[in-house]
Amino acid sequence: MRVSMHSEEEVFGQVKRVLAELFELPPERIVPDANLYTDLDIDSLDAIDLILELKQITGRKVQPEQFRHVRTVGDVVAAVRELMRNETAA
Repeated sequence: MRVSMHSEEEVFGQVKRVLAELFELPPERIVPDANLYTDLDIDSLDAIDLILELKQITGRKVQPEQFRHVRTVGDVVAAVRELMRNETAA
C-alpha cells in the first residue's frame, strides 16, 4: 500500500494513523513533539515494527541507521519526508 505524500501535514497524518493503529494509541497523544519512548511508550522492538510499516507506506527501504536519531513523532515525519525526497530525486 504505497502512498504518495508530500506535505508535512500529509506525512504527519499518515504517521499518526500508523502509530495509532500499530500501538493502539489515542490519536490525541500523537503530536509532533511527543517523545516516542517516554511519551508514547514505544520500545526498540516497536520501533522496528514502525520502520517496517513505513517501508510499506513509502515503498522505500528504510535503513535503521536513518532512524537512529529519531526521538519524536516530528522526527519520524522528517525522516519519512526525507525518504520521499530521495525517491523523487532518484
